[in-house]
Amino acid sequence: MPDSVEVGVMAVLSAKHAIGAAVEAARWAPSVHNTQPWTFSISGEEISLRADPDRKLRVSDASGRELLISCGAALYTLRTAMRCEGFEPVVRILPDPDRPSLLATLRPGTEAYPDESIKLLAGEIERRRTHRAGFADMPVPDNLIERLSRAATGEGATLTPVRSPEAVRVIALLTQAAQGVQAQDRRFSLEMIRWGRPPGSRRKDGVPARGYPRRPVHTDPDFPQRDYSWRHDWGSQADQRTATSVGVVALLTTPGDSRQEWIDAGQALQHVLLHASAYGASAAFHTQALEMGPLREFLRHELCSDEYPQMIMRLGITFDDKESVRRPLSEIVE
Repeated sequence: MPDSVEVGVMAVLSAKHAIGAAVEAARWAPSVHNTQPWTFSISGEEISLRADPDRKLRVSDASGRELLISCGAALYTLRTAMRCEGFEPVVRILPDPDRPSLLATLRPGTEAYPDESIKLLAGEIERRRTHRAGFADMPVPDNLIERLSRAATGEGATLTPVRSPEAVRVIALLTQAAQGVQAQDRRFSLEMIRWGRPPGSRRKDGVPARGYPRRPVHTDPDFPQRDYSWRHDWGSQADQRTATSVGVVALLTTPGDSRQEWIDAGQALQHVLLHASAYGASAAFHTQALEMGPLREFLRHELCSDEYPQMIMRLGITFDDKESVRRPLSEIVE
């Protein structure tokens, strides 16, 4: 039998492996425009997650809300990967008020054998994709929506499917209005264009040409997507015959609107996305109306029971095999 020293060495090596696996997984988290606005540092057996201010959207996300939601998704990915490696993570969120860019620290705690649900979620980390068009005309099972809502609740947020056709139409109209206003604002347009990648681009961030449709795919009611191609003949050719369904519109909300709750919303979002992906569902995001204060407040009071809307999404079925890109570890690990 191995002696106590050997057992201790094996435990340290196992923890280091879990740390490396967690950081590798976290780079696959979703982020607004695939900006990947995070960095990680490792000290001993502790991972620090920091916001990268150079990747903040200074026009559409002046408060940093979407940046912190993105980083919250990375934090949930760290937690899931570490659990899959056999450790219960010990997490501290916003541990130092004097260092606002330090969003969380995480280290391996007690050993814990991962159950099947954790393995299921971890298996979707690299497979999950954001959808940017209509969905196939196939229903998302109600019991899956219920499980997704429970997943969000477990992370401190609320996922509410919008069942009223009138409410869906209102959200679509608000999205259209915000998109129309932003399209007329040169600052918004230039900021978004920065993250749309042309065919053949070697950049490992932003939205690659195969990740967005060449022509707008209209749904009924219409939920416009970002125009990443911007007057260019870029993007993938969507199948107009089978990919025009709205899917299930859902609102992700939190009771308050603090930095902590933005991070919670990101963790809830990634939990929902990984669970949905495991059962064949994808999500399309619509943040246009949430980037305009008056429209976000209208949503909050009229459709969110005074909770703060953090994400508008559509959930549905798609058979697209999209490309996704991520920066190498050498660029994100300090």
